[in-house]
Order: sequence, then structure tokens, then C-alpha cells
Amino acid sequence: MKFGGSSVAQPERIKQVAKRLVTARERGRRVVGTVSAMGETTDSLHELARRVSSSPDGRELDMLLSTGERVACALVAIAVHDLGHEAVSFTGSQAGILTDAVHTKALIREITPVRVLHALDEGKIVLVAGFQGFSRETMET
Repeated sequence: MKFGGSSVAQPERIKQVAKRLVTARERGRRVVGTVSAMGETTDSLHELARRVSSSPDGRELDMLLSTGERVACALVAIAVHDLGHEAVSFTGSQAGILTDAVHTKALIREITPVRVLHALDEGKIVLVAGFQGFSRETMET
């Protein structure tokens, strides 16, 4: 299931997303949710970077922007736990999303979801941060 920024923009919406994930799990499904940053978080971080620098370094911009999805994923996992279910949140790299080495425009090359599959086998709801990956070539986000 994919949840965009407006779906997780406020705490009440995060709780609604958690309920949808839990409902799917209770219906016997193996559940993976991909979560974007909350609301306007990415735009705000982008604006902040541009206020600091007229030309932010691509690597550092990727590091900065990836934080929004991490926050949202963790919050959804917390909300799922409050509903009595197990959940785990993963960054793109933890989920096995491997990309090329082009900062700010990386393309997925391979997905090796070992940790995701293991968590699903344990009956957990898995949350994966959107718009993230990891380059084996450079060892970078």
C-alpha cells in the first residue's frame, strides 16, 4: 500500500493509515506500506536547503530529504503498535532497494527485500520509506 504526503500530513491521518494497514493484516494479508514524508515536509526541507545555499550539494540534499520519509514511517509504525499489532519501519537501504549512484535522480537497479520478507514471515506490518535507495557503488543514500 502506498501513502502519499497528504495521507500522513497530521497525527489523525497517520492513525487512519495505521488502521488501514491493520485492517489489511487482520484480513490475513502480508502488509507492506510505502510512506512519503508528511504533508509539505519535503518542500519545506528543500526550501530550507535553498536558504542555506543557492546550490545545495546533491549528496547532502539527498541526506536531508530522506529524513522526511523516515519520520513518517516511524510514526506510522508507532501508530500500528498502539493498535496492538507489530510493525517495523525500514529506510530504502534497509529494505534492500538498490539504486544507481546519481544523487537527486537515482534509479532503482535491484530490490533484495531480505529484511522485508523476514519481517513479513514474522507477521509484522512493514513500513518502507518512499523515494529512497542505496548505491552499492558509492555506499550512499
